[in-house]
Amino acid sequence: MSTLPAGYRTVVVPPERIEEFRSTDQLAFAIAPDPEVEEAVPFAIPAGRVMAVEGPDGTFAASHGSYAFAMPVPGGTVACSGLTWVGVRPDHRRRGLLTSMIGTHVERSLDRGEPVSALFAAETAIYGRFGYGSAADDARLTLPRRAALRPVPGSEALTVRLERVEAARHAALVEDLHVRAGAGRPGWMPRATPELSARTVADPPAWRQGHEPLLLVTVLDGDDVRGLALFARKESWGEGGPAHTVKVRQASALDAAAAHRLWSFLLDLDLTTSVETPMLAVDDALLHLLVDPRPTRRRLNDNLWVRLLDLPTALTARRYAAGTDLVLEVTDALLPANAGRWRFTVDGEGGAEVARTDVDADARLDVRELGALYLGGRSATALASAGLVAGSRPALDRLTAAFASTVAPVCPWVF
Repeated sequence: MSTLPAGYRTVVVPPERIEEFRSTDQLAFAIAPDPEVEEAVPFAIPAGRVMAVEGPDGTFAASHGSYAFAMPVPGGTVACSGLTWVGVRPDHRRRGLLTSMIGTHVERSLDRGEPVSALFAAETAIYGRFGYGSAADDARLTLPRRAALRPVPGSEALTVRLERVEAARHAALVEDLHVRAGAGRPGWMPRATPELSARTVADPPAWRQGHEPLLLVTVLDGDDVRGLALFARKESWGEGGPAHTVKVRQASALDAAAAHRLWSFLLDLDLTTSVETPMLAVDDALLHLLVDPRPTRRRLNDNLWVRLLDLPTALTARRYAAGTDLVLEVTDALLPANAGRWRFTVDGEGGAEVARTDVDADARLDVRELGALYLGGRSATALASAGLVAGSRPALDRLTAAFASTVAPVCPWVF
């Protein structure tokens, strides 16, 4: 699966070669090296999961890594290998290095007992051919200042506190609210290590792009923190006066009242004209609270891409919204162990059994489409309308109903 051209070899990157790993990735992604950023922002890929391909001269020609996540899925979590930092140096392209790295990633993930992989795609055309399906979307909004929100009982009783971010003091609070605010939402990855948590509140000047140092606003019910946002303003003056913009890095709220109070504050900062949100779920509370959504600029983006590595283990790791009994015929060019016919049975409590069968299939699909369905944000019936899933309409409707999630999947940070 992970064959390389003559003279190349796959290696686990030791600590003393991390800078070379960084340099390889910088060349692949056209990122300017910045020692100040590297000093301020911890390297977050865990030891043993930092991988590279050495070229014939012994230097790194390509790189990739992964994180160990407990990915939320409907009704629980699943061990997930989060693929990241995938890049090939421009002078080593078109030699099969990416294909080899994906094979290495899959093999090592399965060896670690991770039945699912997920990623954010820098180029969306690449990963489908390796069996990753687009499983979630996110919405990014640009709102005018003082955009009106519908009232929410209890919002006015909450207070807000504003302060400059201090990484050592605020990282744990920010991560705690992140996890609690996303409880039960598929794809909402916890930042699994102190290094990932620290990156959330890191604020090197090179990242600011003209914005002020990072700010933290907390929403309080007495001493209880019910919501928070990380944000920064960018100074701008036009002919008509101040035209500052607000960029929100993270917004977390534990209930509707906290969400209303948080966005009421962010949407009414002096001297500002617009507010840019972070990645939001497509059913986020803010979209429902807006009195008039039309002046809002809204951009829909692909979010998580999901790949099932061990099909029966992955499918039985989540719960389902409706009982069903279907035979799925799955194709998987990369992992033949996943291919074939599977009887997919969901009981009245949402638990699934998956077993091999020779019975005629009710639905036929590639593992890519099964990954797209996995978090509950896609419809088998809709995929069939595009010719990507085959089967009778009743069978596809039952498949859609079983996989559906009551809340839209999203991961609100890029790994």
